[in-house]
Amino acid sequence: MTRADAVAAVRNPLAFIAARWTPDPKTVQRAALAALVMSVVIVVTGGAVRLTGSGLGCPTWPKCTEDSLTTTSEMGLHGYIEFGNRMLTYVLCAAVGWAIIAARSEKPYRRSLTRLGWTQFWVVMGNAILGGIVVLVGLNPYTVAAHFLLSSVLIAVATVMWQRTREGDDAPRPLVGKSVQQLVWVLTGVTVLLIAVGTVVTGAGPHAGDSSEVERMPLDWENVTKLHAVLAWIVVTLTFALWFVLKAVDAPRGPLSRTRDLFLVLLAQGLIGYVQYFTDLPEVLVGAHMFGSCLVWIATVRVLLSLRERPETQLPEVPAQADAMSASMAGPR
Repeated sequence: MTRADAVAAVRNPLAFIAARWTPDPKTVQRAALAALVMSVVIVVTGGAVRLTGSGLGCPTWPKCTEDSLTTTSEMGLHGYIEFGNRMLTYVLCAAVGWAIIAARSEKPYRRSLTRLGWTQFWVVMGNAILGGIVVLVGLNPYTVAAHFLLSSVLIAVATVMWQRTREGDDAPRPLVGKSVQQLVWVLTGVTVLLIAVGTVVTGAGPHAGDSSEVERMPLDWENVTKLHAVLAWIVVTLTFALWFVLKAVDAPRGPLSRTRDLFLVLLAQGLIGYVQYFTDLPEVLVGAHMFGSCLVWIATVRVLLSLRERPETQLPEVPAQADAMSASMAGPR
């Protein structure tokens, strides 16, 4: 590497890498999928922190204690669990960084794809800061709810990026009529409300996140849970109605398949939800329900994205004569 190369690498490392490496499309897709998987993993492990009562295992932030950056043996298992979840944030950053590098290095350069990667990065940074605030305010349930909702935003952006890696950059073409699109937007809106009410159930419910006295939302937990169940049934009904409408209008396979996937995930999530309710909320089932919430949200976003297609841009063919002339002009290589 020359001195000029070193200077260029320091000034713009992404451009430096892109100039020397071109990933194949599968690599870019896998990088985007890895970022999506890690965005779900961080939610599930964050749920494990709360369900094991380890939310204040590291009682301060950004250090684990006033005197130590890492957990200590005196803090026990709760400290290891909380600190381990903090360390997973770096793994998530690495996955998002890999997605950004792969997207930036793809040829031709796709600005929209790179922006989706950077959006994930800044959401991760914002949520890391919010996670620190959650600890500093003693697991205030409203900040915990905001922490989960921002994670849902990250999952949505990661899902969109993963989908966009398998599409072109042409303007989207709708595959269904406007009335079907409106139905899907209503479905998406109710799903957002379902997830938001789910955070209220968590904030008012028995799993506070730590064995100490933790503030809870001043709401009747069972009434909020019933509202959550009603919203879940509305989402299931809308999904079934959407599938019926898509069959009636002879929609393409993509929207039908994504709607079927959402319906199956909703049924599994509903089953877990009812079982955990009638078995006094065992921690394992609550964790499974959090994982299911991520899958429901991903499936919903995929239904929304399946309503249009973005064919890959077709580059104009170069006539054989012109190609031969260009080669002759270029001379020996």
